[in-house]
Amino acid sequence: MLLTGFSTLVWLLYMVMLVLAVVALFFAATAREDAYRAADKQKKSFWLIILGITVAVNLFVPMLFLQLAGAVASIVFLVDVRPALRAVSGGGGRRGGSSSDGPYGPYNGGR
Repeated sequence: MLLTGFSTLVWLLYMVMLVLAVVALFFAATAREDAYRAADKQKKSFWLIILGITVAVNLFVPMLFLQLAGAVASIVFLVDVRPALRAVSGGGGRRGGSSSDGPYGPYNGGR
């Protein structure tokens, strides 16, 4: 009974790591190549390879230390690289607003 509960917990942990890796890979693939250079991060191909290997390890290689290393790479991408890419691409920070908004509010044309 205890072993069944533990195996369920480990399976859930594996699924969480797999979903995290797939989400990070999706965001890495959909970001523009020039945004990586503008944000001064590694190349897009670097992140696609690292996160692709992470997804493959999570799917086919049941070795916890490799999966944990991949989870760290996924978290680094989602916490550090993705916000930098969004800030450079113009997709971050503002909620709503228009293209004429400045840092202190909307620009009214000197009126």
